[in-house]
Amino acid sequence: MSEILIVDDEANVRRMLSGLLADEGYRCREAATGPEGVRAVEAREPDVVLLDLVLPEMGGLEVLRRVLGTNPDLPVVMMSGKATLGDAVEATKLGAFQFIEKPFTPEAVLTTLRSALELRRARDRYRVLVEELRPGEALVGESRAMQEVRELVRRVAPTDARVVLSGESGTGKELVGLAVHALSQRRDGPFIRVNCAAIPRDLVESEMFGHEKGAFTGATERRRGKFELAHGGTLFLDEVADLGPEAQAKLLRAVETGEIERVGGSEVIPVNARVVAATNRRLEEEVERGRFRDDLYFRLHVFAVHIPPLRERREDIPILTAHLLKRFRTRHGLKAPILNESAIEALQGYDWPGNVRELANVVERLMILYPDRQIGAVEVRSALPDAVAATGPALRPDGRPLSRLLDDYERHLIETALQEADGNVAEAARRLNTDRPNLYRRMRRLGIPRPSAGIS
Repeated sequence: MSEILIVDDEANVRRMLSGLLADEGYRCREAATGPEGVRAVEAREPDVVLLDLVLPEMGGLEVLRRVLGTNPDLPVVMMSGKATLGDAVEATKLGAFQFIEKPFTPEAVLTTLRSALELRRARDRYRVLVEELRPGEALVGESRAMQEVRELVRRVAPTDARVVLSGESGTGKELVGLAVHALSQRRDGPFIRVNCAAIPRDLVESEMFGHEKGAFTGATERRRGKFELAHGGTLFLDEVADLGPEAQAKLLRAVETGEIERVGGSEVIPVNARVVAATNRRLEEEVERGRFRDDLYFRLHVFAVHIPPLRERREDIPILTAHLLKRFRTRHGLKAPILNESAIEALQGYDWPGNVRELANVVERLMILYPDRQIGAVEVRSALPDAVAATGPALRPDGRPLSRLLDDYERHLIETALQEADGNVAEAARRLNTDRPNLYRRMRRLGIPRPSAGIS
C-alpha cells in the first residue's frame, strides 16, 4: 500500500484528498504547516508528497527545497490556486514532479499521483541497478572491521596484484572481489566467476581452459574456458581450496606463464587475467596437510584480505538490515516493515552462522511476512532459521515433557509480545498474528494475568 503525505493548511482540502485517496487504496498522512510537513518526511519517508504552495510558517517552495535536499528520489507534487508562472518555474528547478492547480478534479489528482508513483518505482529500480553495477559501494558497514576491509581493498585494487580473500561462508567474499575489480584498472573488462567446488573433477580443465571440438565425448564444438573469457579483466576463483591436485598444477602453470592450452588442442593461448581467489578454509593449514600446493599458494597469496563474520561486527547489523530492506522493497514491490528497537536487538543477539547471506534471507522473510507493519523481537525470532533455539534458555530440553516445553514456549512468546506492546492486548495480538479473543483464551490457559484495565 503506497503512502501519500498531504501538506496543506486547509482542513477541507486535506479531508477531501484523504477520502479520495483512501477510496483508491492509498494510505494518507496529513500536515497543516510547512514545518509539520518537513518533520513528517523526516519521521518516515512517504512514497509521494502532495504539497501546497502557500503555507503558514514556511512556504511550499522552502518545504520542497528541504525535503528534496534529504530525499532526492521523493516525487513531490505542488498544489496551488494562486501560482504564477515564476512559481511553477522555480518549483520545477527545485525538483518538483508536477504542478496541479486548485480547484482540481479527482481524475487530475489520481492521474498525477499514478505517474508520480511510477516515477518513484523507476527511481527505486534504478538505484538497485546502480548498486549492482557499482559493487564497491555494496561493502556495507561502519564497524572498524569493515573499515579495515575497505581500506585494504582501496590499497590493492589499483595494482595488478593477485589477492586471496578469506572468510566464512556468506560473509560476502564475492562482493569484495567485485569491489577489487570495480576499483581496478580492469574495471571495464569482464569479471568472470568460477565456483571451484561446483565443477566435477573431470570437467575442471575444460571449464577453466576450454576445449576443442571432439576433444572428448560430448565436445561437439570449440569452447573457450574461463581464463580466456576473463582476458583483460578479473578471474574470481571461489572456493579455490576445493580444486584437486591436477587442477592445481594446471592453474599454477597458467598463473606463472600467462598461457593456457585448450583440452584437445596444441595451440598456446596467451591470457591476461588478474586472479582473485576466495576460500572459507585456512589455506596455510591446507598447505601443511598436503591438500594444497605450496607453490600455488605463494603465487596466489600476494595480498590477503580477511572478511570478518557477522557476529564479530554486530554493530553493522542495523545498517545492513536497512540496506537489505531497500533492496527487497524494490524486488517484491512491498512496503518495508518498521523494526523497533527490540527487533534490532534480537537481530544483533543472534550468532548468524550463515553470516550476511543468512541475514539477507531473514530480512527478506520479514518483508514478505510483515509488509508495512511495525515489528519487534517476537516477529524477528519467528523468522530466524531456528526459532526455538533463538528464543532463549526457556526452550532448552531439560527433561520436561513436550507439552510443558510447548506451553513454556507459547508463554514466552505471549509475555514478550505483551511487554513490547506496553500491555496492550490488541497490539500484542496483532504482533502475534492472531485476534484478541484467542489471545485472551491462551493467556487464561497459561495463567498469564491480564494487563491493568484501560490499556488492553
